[in-house]
Amino acid sequence: MTLRNADTLPVLLDRLAQAWPDHPAVTDAARTLSYGALRAEAMRLAASLRADGIGRGDTVGVLMGNRAEWLVSFFAAQYVGATVVAINTWYTAPELAYVLAHAEIRVLITVRRFLRSDYVDMLETLRPWELTVPALRTVVVLDDARDDWRDFLAAGAGVPDSEIAAIAQTVRSDDVALLLYTSGSTAAPKAVRLAHWGLIRNCFDIGERQRLTQNDVLFLPISLFWGFGCSNGMMAALTHASHIVLQENFEARQAAELIERFGCTAIYGTANIMQAILGLPDLAARDLTRLRKGLTFGSPTQMADVIGKLAPDICHIYGFTEGYGNSTVTDATDPAELRLWSTGRVLPGSELRIVDPADESVLPVGEEGEIRVRGCIMSGYHKDPAATLASHDADGFFRTGDLGVLDQDGNLRFRGRLKELIKTGGMNVSPAEVEAVLRSHPAISDAFVTGLPDPMREEIVGALVVLQEGATFCAEDLTRHCRAALSAFKVPRRIQPVDPAALPLTTTLKIHRARLAELFT
Repeated sequence: MTLRNADTLPVLLDRLAQAWPDHPAVTDAARTLSYGALRAEAMRLAASLRADGIGRGDTVGVLMGNRAEWLVSFFAAQYVGATVVAINTWYTAPELAYVLAHAEIRVLITVRRFLRSDYVDMLETLRPWELTVPALRTVVVLDDARDDWRDFLAAGAGVPDSEIAAIAQTVRSDDVALLLYTSGSTAAPKAVRLAHWGLIRNCFDIGERQRLTQNDVLFLPISLFWGFGCSNGMMAALTHASHIVLQENFEARQAAELIERFGCTAIYGTANIMQAILGLPDLAARDLTRLRKGLTFGSPTQMADVIGKLAPDICHIYGFTEGYGNSTVTDATDPAELRLWSTGRVLPGSELRIVDPADESVLPVGEEGEIRVRGCIMSGYHKDPAATLASHDADGFFRTGDLGVLDQDGNLRFRGRLKELIKTGGMNVSPAEVEAVLRSHPAISDAFVTGLPDPMREEIVGALVVLQEGATFCAEDLTRHCRAALSAFKVPRRIQPVDPAALPLTTTLKIHRARLAELFT
């Protein structure tokens, strides 16, 4: 049975439940659901959504940590032709209000509390809803002290499975299945529209690069509201009938325990997640020998640590929210040396080119320019046709705003964000290039480079460095190290150590580069 050619998400789950009804689909802190049980629970919730009037074109918000009900809610909405809005669990009340209103969410499925947020209290501060979030009419709260979930499910008891199945057959492959809001540092976030076909086909191909199979157990600590979690990890596993082990929120010691307990063979993790696991003092005492594959990204030094100490076949990736997870992925069978620096070749169904952003000319192999991708790309930004139009060039390629270089074999090397280029004395400096040189120094574990205002040069290069355990900071030594590898204008004029805990993060746990300058003293 081929899962890649499933036209829609209801068809995908139907096929999984038919072929592997008893195979584990998802495990969270409370239970394990088989593929048959996942479909049954999704169909039951779909009936309740239908009884509440939800149908094609409506939006359903999901706001909770990583738990089985996230997947149940996701598929239930797909069965009635609705669009899921994956809501960031870090949101404040104003941010939540913006998304609820902008996406016109009619039903919100949430939990009472997650970490330090009380969503019930947060929603109360938004009243009167008819003024702040006028589309919202139903809130379903998963909470032992409330009966919302049980009562909502009971309300759908009169809707037969045949009615849900008939609605599911009307869902089209180009319907919007998922809205993901970009993290947005200075302006309101944009909502990325992702269709059924892209979530299935692109993520199947991502899983193929990892060599995922139905025998794999994927450890997924990445928040499901983030594209790396839901439109990548979750879907890559599901399109290969793999077993997903969720961690509700990441904690390194518990992560290692879960990987060991369930014999996880694959892992999705950001660089900081991987480093936290690798830094556990009792890691060597745990049996993590089944762990071999998965996806991550980071510097060559970070990749070398993960490949050498945790998951030898792990893949390096490049992607963005608008591109259904990833656009390039290395192969699990690629030599380790290649996976250190390369983010791989473009996935099937997409094209990638490197463009000079100044004159739009396509650059040859080996020259650095803007990465542009055509093929498996979003259908547009929700309610923002102007931004959608501006995001593509005349040839239909998506303007990523990222810098990269292609080698003669089509492997991509990511070089940083175009807008992060430092303009110093009229010369452009790529932070990624300087960071790579700093990370090659034996005293440096990580480095973060940004521009600092300067009245003479417009900007100067500033570097924050994380020291290796036991290392001593010496700015002069690091400057000499940089001068040996970089042109003079690229050498940082200010270098200072930083505590990793002090680094500013976005709501999707990426380094908030716009705020790095605030750390310099």
